[in-house]
Amino acid sequence: QVQLVESGGGLVQAGGSLRLSCAASGRTGSMYAMAWFRQAPGKEREFVTAISWNDNTMYADSVKGRFTISRERAKNTVYLQMNSLKPEDTGVYYCAIAVAVRSGAMYSRSDDYHYWGQGTQVTVSS
Repeated sequence: QVQLVESGGGLVQAGGSLRLSCAASGRTGSMYAMAWFRQAPGKEREFVTAISWNDNTMYADSVKGRFTISRERAKNTVYLQMNSLKPEDTGVYYCAIAVAVRSGAMYSRSDDYHYWGQGTQVTVSS
């Protein structure tokens, strides 16, 4: 079992910044990939960004140039730095982990992830 705990959500004005954290604990195995997804009210969950074990990254087009994913390996923690926030970034942000993967693996499909956090609310006001 793996536990993921997110933190850092909140209310921010458009143009502002937030940093989310996701700490993993439990049986993560030797290599894993992590990602952030989000879900806006009335919409399906969507991919935001992912990072592989060897720190390759990928981003949804809607957040490229504004969001940055990073990892602090010693703490089993992944961060999401969100800058230039827009009202359309509002939603519940979920952290996810795929365990026992190749070093370069990362995925944009939610089905490829094995464990999920409880989510943290991000609200961007106009």
